Amino acid sequence: MLSQSIWWASITLEVLLLARAIRGKLVFRYPVFYFYLSFIIFEDVISFLVFRWKPAFYSYTYWTTEFLCVLIGCGIVFEIYRVGLASFPGTARMARNILVVLFIVAAAKGLLAAANDPQWWLEAGTLELERTLRVMEAVCVAALVALFLFYSIPFGKNLRGILLGYGLFIGLRVITLTFFIGASDASRQFWGYIYSASYLIALGVWCVHLWSYEASPAPRHTIEIERQYQRVAAATQRRLHDARTYVAKAVGS
Repeated sequence: MLSQSIWWASITLEVLLLARAIRGKLVFRYPVFYFYLSFIIFEDVISFLVFRWKPAFYSYTYWTTEFLCVLIGCGIVFEIYRVGLASFPGTARMARNILVVLFIVAAAKGLLAAANDPQWWLEAGTLELERTLRVMEAVCVAALVALFLFYSIPFGKNLRGILLGYGLFIGLRVITLTFFIGASDASRQFWGYIYSASYLIALGVWCVHLWSYEASPAPRHTIEIERQYQRVAAATQRRLHDARTYVAKAVGS
């Protein structure tokens, strides 16, 4: 009964968020975030239909769509960095490249483990992969928050809401998955409720902060982080130029 209540409450808030986003044109400002919400609604509908008409395929359907949700959720982290660092294109580009490498490494690690395990499609394997990617997301979100606080980069209400809600969501998911995997049947029910409730909590935060559009305040001065990036980029270009010159001379000789 509690699971059904959480499920219906989540769908209600999802539809409400999407309706407000379309009306306020927020969906065009945060396309990945709202695509994520839309996909979760699609996942709920498909899972319900499969459970109702083809229950034998429910486990495969659920874990396939859940894995896709995790991957799309990784895109939210990229979008947070893109919007949050929009005033600092150099820093944003460097952060994006680092994130790509980190997520490729995390996904490769999970898929390698899956390739070596013929029972990967069972619940334990998919939960392990989800936990690996969620931990990587949590690290990236924490790094962004530390970056914003250290350099006093201003948050807008909308971005703050996405960051706060998604940060709480993945934080609770990491904790839940850690205790859920390998837990007894009695405690699994409790952690299953927490697993579902984590998304409902995030939806509540998003409804408060994304009810209407509010532009992010522009920084009042050039922040040191961008100057540091420019110095590092210039130094790297000089080293690459020197290396190319050295190789050209070596080949010519």
